[in-house]
Amino acid sequence: MSLASEDTDPSEQRAAARPAAAPNRVTFNRLELHRILNLYGRMVADGEWRDYAIDFLKDRAVFSVYRRASEVPIYRIEKDPRLARKQGMYSVISATGLILRRGHELERVLLVIDRKLAVV
Repeated sequence: MSLASEDTDPSEQRAAARPAAAPNRVTFNRLELHRILNLYGRMVADGEWRDYAIDFLKDRAVFSVYRRASEVPIYRIEKDPRLARKQGMYSVISATGLILRRGHELERVLLVIDRKLAVV
């Protein structure tokens, strides 16, 4: 065994072996995921939502919400950085494809889902 292999931490070797995240994909950052998952947790506790999926694509990141696992998503929360200077990069889209709200701040965009269920 060489001296160099004894000095290195095994976790550093595993980290170096892992491929880096693809730089050409759009992702949600930690704060965005925290806000989305807080809303998701409240809706699951209320019995409204049952499942979710996250897709990181080249041009956008999508958080899809399902009432049941076998259905189409009832809501899609999308992050599209190309629209950041126009209408806003965040949007909530219904199952029919209708854009319910679009904006620059995720918190304000998510209010369309919170308010809709609170009024009913």
